[in-house]
Amino acid sequence: MVPRYTRPEMAAIWSAENRYRIWFEIEALAAEAMADCGDIPPEAARAIRAKGAPRLAAIGPADLARIAAIEQETRHDVIAFLTWLSEAIGPEARFLHLGMTSSDVLDTCLAVQLARATDLLLAGLDAVMAALKRRAFEHKTTLTIGRSHGIHAEPTSFGLKLAGHYAEFARNRARVEAARAEIATCAISGAVGTYAHVDPRVEVYVAEKLGLAVEPVSTQIIPRDRHAAYFCALAMVACGIERLAIEVRHLQRSEVREAEEFFHPGQKGSSAMPHKRNPVLSENLTGLARLVRGYALPALENVALWHERDISHSAVERVIAPDATIALDFALSRLAGMMEKLVIHPDRMRANLEALGGVVHSGEVLLALTRAGLSREAAYAVVQRNAMATWETLGTPGEKSFRAHLEADPEIAGRVSAAILDAAMDPHLHLRTLDTVFARVFGAAVPQGG
Repeated sequence: MVPRYTRPEMAAIWSAENRYRIWFEIEALAAEAMADCGDIPPEAARAIRAKGAPRLAAIGPADLARIAAIEQETRHDVIAFLTWLSEAIGPEARFLHLGMTSSDVLDTCLAVQLARATDLLLAGLDAVMAALKRRAFEHKTTLTIGRSHGIHAEPTSFGLKLAGHYAEFARNRARVEAARAEIATCAISGAVGTYAHVDPRVEVYVAEKLGLAVEPVSTQIIPRDRHAAYFCALAMVACGIERLAIEVRHLQRSEVREAEEFFHPGQKGSSAMPHKRNPVLSENLTGLARLVRGYALPALENVALWHERDISHSAVERVIAPDATIALDFALSRLAGMMEKLVIHPDRMRANLEALGGVVHSGEVLLALTRAGLSREAAYAVVQRNAMATWETLGTPGEKSFRAHLEADPEIAGRVSAAILDAAMDPHLHLRTLDTVFARVFGAAVPQGG
């Protein structure tokens, strides 16, 4: 991922230095376990740790260049690393990697990196959810118009809209937590996964020390259905990000202007048009979401590998693992900040709600007429006729409100009172169940100031 969308903490997880430190830790832990099993001398395991740890702690550009030079000759990244490491350890290096295969190191390292990356993503999700919760309670009773097909439907509250997004992110958080548990898996099983040359107790020890589970059957590599599920979970988070970003983009349109991204002092919207205030953050989030979703398909295609292993998955994961987590980490941070500072215009929401002369209350008027004795079909015809008449006069000299059309209709006169029409056309009736819905989403307790 390009530096523009890379945050330092996530970048550190995927750095070459960190990767090599994890590789060393796997090798050192495996050596310790092998010593406990009696497979290598205890002093060899101690030497590996004592001599290797300072080398990895101080690893720098010269070391990276040395490893790269060795790999240029060996055409094998793990062998290149072990060769470089052996230079520091000396004779005891012959006990490094004993009975192990490269995938034991690579797959276990990837599990560690993905688990650590996921912890950052979960923190990012928490920040988004905290912002959504605060703003949802802030605007719990802020009336706005609900839209279906992009057309005014019935009144709702802006807080309820945000609560819906919060609920989706809560579901996605659970998916990511489950994906973390599934991906945090260790394999130290040797060639084709039979443990022929390495004791299974080594795998258990390494897994426990690294906070991982043991892969039941590794076939030399960890099965890639785990990784596919992981990247699909990230893709679902990306979907939630884009759904919210699109909502903001629509609400910021000049014709709507119900909400807008915070416009910083000194910010410029256009090089040609000084008046522009564009939804650049939500547009950026839409683009990043597309990228993250795009990584799910190659992860799914990685599941079907030849026999006990091949490396067709390797090049894919070297790209998608850092890029997907880096992009999503940045997107979550940007979304949390955007929602914290989102500028809400309640007066504009109310004006838009009332802009169509009251036709948005047609559903409740329909119910009032059916309660008054009209069949549903007859009531629908009467209400629709008056709603269409209201539509057609909007903005003309003969403009009449929906209420005025209803009161002039002989089929309605005498059937419902003015008080009933008042109640039917009160937008606050759509807020009656907010407490119930908010309790379902956020729990019974209402935050202070909510």
